[in-house]
Amino acid sequence: MVASKKAASAKVDRSNDNDPTSSHPTGFDGPIDLQSELIDTTEVDGVLARKMALVNAAIDEIGMTPFQWTLFFLNGFGYAVDSLLVVCQSIAQPSATQEFGNPSKYVAGISLASQIGLLVGAAFWGFSADVIGRKLAFNTSLFVCAAFVLIAGGMPNYISFSAMVAIYSAGAGGNYILDATNFLEFLPMSHAWLVTFLSVWWAIGYTIAGLLAWAFLSNFSCESDAMECTAADNMGWRYLHFTCGGLVLVLSVIRLFAVRMVQTPKWLTSQNRDEELYLILLNLSEKYKRPFSLTLEKLQSQGRVLHTEKSVPILEMIQTTLSGLLGPIIAGFLVERRWFGRRGTLAVGAAITTVLQLGYTQIRTPAQNVGISAAITATSNIYYGTIYAYTPEILPSAHRATGYGLCVVLNRVGGIVGVLVGSYANVETTVPLWICAGLYGTLVFTSLLLPFESRGKRTI
Repeated sequence: MVASKKAASAKVDRSNDNDPTSSHPTGFDGPIDLQSELIDTTEVDGVLARKMALVNAAIDEIGMTPFQWTLFFLNGFGYAVDSLLVVCQSIAQPSATQEFGNPSKYVAGISLASQIGLLVGAAFWGFSADVIGRKLAFNTSLFVCAAFVLIAGGMPNYISFSAMVAIYSAGAGGNYILDATNFLEFLPMSHAWLVTFLSVWWAIGYTIAGLLAWAFLSNFSCESDAMECTAADNMGWRYLHFTCGGLVLVLSVIRLFAVRMVQTPKWLTSQNRDEELYLILLNLSEKYKRPFSLTLEKLQSQGRVLHTEKSVPILEMIQTTLSGLLGPIIAGFLVERRWFGRRGTLAVGAAITTVLQLGYTQIRTPAQNVGISAAITATSNIYYGTIYAYTPEILPSAHRATGYGLCVVLNRVGGIVGVLVGSYANVETTVPLWICAGLYGTLVFTSLLLPFESRGKRTI
């Protein structure tokens, strides 16, 4: 995708910023507009602020191209794989435990291994993406997942299977960090809502896992009351892993060859790699015949950026997971509405989920259980879909993946705590539901108190 330096020079000469006859839009030949930026970084680094404004203006001028729409699908694969593998190990755990036995009478070791892997993955991929850039992590994370999911399906005992779950979860743990970050940094402001809508792939992922589990575990698993469960009678969870691993491998190959991935322009800006980012944007504009008024001289004349350090039952579950598709769709609509925005959508998602969690304490029938569970899945996805998009939006490019990684690390810590609480606490009462509802209720207020509203603002 990167053009030659000779071609870049020719383009620079043709549209020289110092040419008084040039017809650049405001922001290229006049004062740089910093009012549309989400965060004012002029006091921290004025050069970075001006360069980011120029790059944002250039991306907005080019607009939405087939390249960004392709990224919507390719980055969506990462979201789908993350949820696919979380559900895969979760559904496989009872069958694998029945076959192997659990070394611990209290701790669900496979779930714990998954959460630890997700935590490590979020930290590793998040931090590394700000140091080495988005490209390498984008191209390799799905291959790591695919390889170890396939290996996990052949493991002979509980410990080795848990180890493989931890490793492939580590590969998946950074996917939506990388995918949201990578996608966001190529988007014009007019289409920033797509980062929220990207979460629809998360719902697609666990829906696929649920359907595959229904097909395999219903037909190739030991009876729940079987006195002995051998591998030959219990191939369902293995078939599930082989199929999911094969699917992830196909997605990783598609992602590698469907588009020639490059470093994101905003990350390159934060690294003082002006010529590279200019060539990327130039090539994008030429390939899709879009206007492009930014010049390399204009970009470089701003100076050098400082601080560039490298830094349920299966059928019921399917009904519930399918409802999760509604959440991101609703969120994608609300985040761009004037009276909601990102903060309002977060508050709406948390508020409705709070009410439903309170209602869940009063269920009496299986139908009520499925119905309210499905509703909670949908409304909580309004919140999650928005928070996973809002978080990278408000972080500066130089530290976006690191900051997002830290947030996801805290998320995974919560997941580990959840496994431990479920292992040791008394979950036969409604107390955990009341606590959960209270926490969601708190999120309503914290969402409204967030200092930045990113709707209509360009990321940096």
